[in-house]
Amino acid sequence: MDLPLWVWFAFIGGVLTMLALDLGVFNRKAHVISVKEAGIWTTVWVSLSLIFAAVIWNWLGPQKGVDWLTGYVVEYSLAVDNIFVFVLVFAAFGVPAQYRHRVLFWGVIGALLMRGAMILVGAQLIDRFHWILYFFGAFLVYAGIKMFKGGHGEEVDLEKNVAVRIARRFFKISPTYDGQKFFTVQNGVRMATPLFLVLLVVEFTDLIFAVDSIPAIFAITTDPFIVFTSNVMAILGLRSMYFLLAHVVDRFIYLKTGLAVILSFIGVKLLLIDVYKIPTSVSLAVIVTVLTLSVVTSLYATRHQAPKPVLQDSHD
Repeated sequence: MDLPLWVWFAFIGGVLTMLALDLGVFNRKAHVISVKEAGIWTTVWVSLSLIFAAVIWNWLGPQKGVDWLTGYVVEYSLAVDNIFVFVLVFAAFGVPAQYRHRVLFWGVIGALLMRGAMILVGAQLIDRFHWILYFFGAFLVYAGIKMFKGGHGEEVDLEKNVAVRIARRFFKISPTYDGQKFFTVQNGVRMATPLFLVLLVVEFTDLIFAVDSIPAIFAITTDPFIVFTSNVMAILGLRSMYFLLAHVVDRFIYLKTGLAVILSFIGVKLLLIDVYKIPTSVSLAVIVTVLTLSVVTSLYATRHQAPKPVLQDSHD
């Protein structure tokens, strides 16, 4: 369904306004995000997403509404996998707790731009080459099997990280942090701070995960507006979700198994697209059920495990 350009501009304008309020008003000063604050913001972003889903439902019809909600749930659940890596990256770099929001904020900006470009290219390819859906389907099945066997590993090797190696080739890197600055000047030399390296690793990590998530949402719908807006709303809620779950994410021991099942299911859905189209409502029910079971069984299995303390950090 072709929508007028003003609809796109209105959505993007609303997103930019929320981000401006986030950085310029609510998080103007660097501070440690508490679990309570993260919970409030998570509720805000999820509520806004559900309201938007209701608008889509009433404006474009129930089918588009279900498509949007399914796409959002898929992207939001896959985004949880990013949190595992964020926790490891912040720990590996020793990022002061009060500066992590700034990294994730600009990480989200970069993620929105990258994913927007990938969605645009993907939509054009699907429009011209229908067979590429089969490629996406096969890739998602492969990604699901790889994740089930232990893909997206739990180790972060900074020396081998592509983003870090490229940055060190083009920038002089300061050995110490300079507040929440990405660049600093030491002895008259302009240098990138470790915080800039962290940002690059976060962006590179999202790019890797987007390779899975973008084809996954195209399995739900090929409507560019539904794909883009559901993706954006899921990514916007990722920051607060990190601060909410960072200290308990290690308890989600079966989450990757659940995500592997979801990716494989969506892949099969794409492979069967010209034989039998699995209704989006069925896909939504399967995704929610698998995600719920993986989270509930994880929490039950680790019910005696004490949550990790929220890192407060001693850096200035």
